[in-house]
Amino acid sequence: MKRALLVGIDEYDSFGSLSGCVNDVEAVDPLLERHEDDSPNFHTQRRTSSSDRITRDSLLADLDTLLGGGADVALLYYAGHGVNQENDVAFASQDGSQQTPGVSLSEVLGKVAASPVPEVIVLLDCCFAGGAGGIPQLGTDVSALRSGVSLLAASRADQPAAETAEQRGAFSTYLEGALEGGAADVLGKVTVAGIYAYLDESFGPWDQRPVFKASVERLHELRHCSPTVPLTELRRLTEFFPTADAEFPLDPSYEPTEDPRDPDHEAVFAVLQRCVAANLVEPVDADHMYFAAMQSKACRLTRLGKHYRHMAEQRRL
Repeated sequence: MKRALLVGIDEYDSFGSLSGCVNDVEAVDPLLERHEDDSPNFHTQRRTSSSDRITRDSLLADLDTLLGGGADVALLYYAGHGVNQENDVAFASQDGSQQTPGVSLSEVLGKVAASPVPEVIVLLDCCFAGGAGGIPQLGTDVSALRSGVSLLAASRADQPAAETAEQRGAFSTYLEGALEGGAADVLGKVTVAGIYAYLDESFGPWDQRPVFKASVERLHELRHCSPTVPLTELRRLTEFFPTADAEFPLDPSYEPTEDPRDPDHEAVFAVLQRCVAANLVEPVDADHMYFAAMQSKACRLTRLGKHYRHMAEQRRL
């Protein structure tokens, strides 16, 4: 079982209003709730200032439920004000004050440390979130995450997190694109590490910088999208390429625009073309697979293609 708590707060008693946090939750929620093929993913609960009164006490109660027993994976997503504290950051609640802004990350991670849930993912779209996961008592931001925990923050400990003119968080806007498939690997898996790589490329050198901290033995799949190359075709890499360095010979019979037609060769060529699009296969001494076929040249595996061929050979696909 997979549970997700999504919190978005625009209105506060003691802090300035925001405009994109509720919108961010509404955009991210359906992507976590369902995979691309519409099969169930996380069992989500929304908490937004447009429909709830999110106090420190209610947020703590929701966290206890999220991190309680019975789940294999728990995900916390927070969009709102982040209040910088010494080697820590606090999620501002609606009733928060300057002295007691809300719930600190050290409190959250204390609950995570005591939780029986084996895998916990924390996604933070708030200012100064990169300071999360440190040890305030030691005066350091060195990560101290329990095994099985991943934390992805919108910005460094000394940076604000921007909102866009479209009333969205910049981080959450890119997060949405990542979950929609922008961060998916060849198999269609979207992991938190893949999302970080996508976000890292999305922000420029003068922008806020996302921060990724993790203590994991394996990467959990946050969402599954359509694979670039179907598994049945990936498994054929060992058929087309008997060794990792083998070259697959081509000739004009593989190109579907040429006569006489060869349906079997054309079907194989279509698979190889999809592999080219996924950066698994490349033509040899030609700029395009069309020219490799028309000039009776060959194609070969890329470094990434060799990796997936190895997985197929090991029967791991």
